[in-house]
Amino acid sequence: MLKLGAYSFLRFAMPIAPDASHYLAGFMITLSLISIVYIAFVALAQRDMKKLIAYSSISHMGFVTLGMFIFNPLGLEGAIVQMISHGFISAAMFLCVGVLYDRVHSREISAYGGVVNTMPTFAAFAVLFAMANAGLPGTSGFVGEFLVILGSMQVNFWYAFLAALTLIFGAAYTLWMVKRVFFGEVANTHVAELKDINKREFLILGVLAVLVLGFGLYPAPITEMTNATVTQLLSHMAHSKLPAGF
Repeated sequence: MLKLGAYSFLRFAMPIAPDASHYLAGFMITLSLISIVYIAFVALAQRDMKKLIAYSSISHMGFVTLGMFIFNPLGLEGAIVQMISHGFISAAMFLCVGVLYDRVHSREISAYGGVVNTMPTFAAFAVLFAMANAGLPGTSGFVGEFLVILGSMQVNFWYAFLAALTLIFGAAYTLWMVKRVFFGEVANTHVAELKDINKREFLILGVLAVLVLGFGLYPAPITEMTNATVTQLLSHMAHSKLPAGF
């Protein structure tokens, strides 16, 4: 649903009402920066894994709207890459939470600890997706955020500065969760009795891992496909559609 809202900006609001988009750009950029910074703090305060991931998704979607409303090629392409990447990463992380919930019937971070000792294969996948969510270079989560930050730098240094803070906050809440859920000693009997992922779960997580790493190391298939559309949209928006005198 988050990506659907962002898609509507690209497909409807910006092409159909370019003058309104320019007029409200400052408002949208302000909301985006608030979303990036404030919601990252909200995610940091969560004790439920699913809620933490959900709030981190809102924070990352602030990157998408920021990239759209700075109106330059790097920002817009970064927004599109971030939307696609986030679809893979958030799906993978929610699936990881589902795997744990299916076995322990709890989403509370405090209910876990030392999962890597009993589910090493699953822990490897989960940590990979968590690092991608934090924007680790080499994963698809890094590419979109980096392009948006570069585009923001061309418009206003402080936009880029505030947007880059989410890389710090994202690492903070992600590593906080990873440390308490996966590493350390086995916390309780529920964790001690955990069984590692089966073939079906391995296949699904493996496909998502390939996509996250593939687009992180070689994002050209996405950027080359969207480049012409981005250029055309920005060219369309460069000229006012209002009658003379408005």
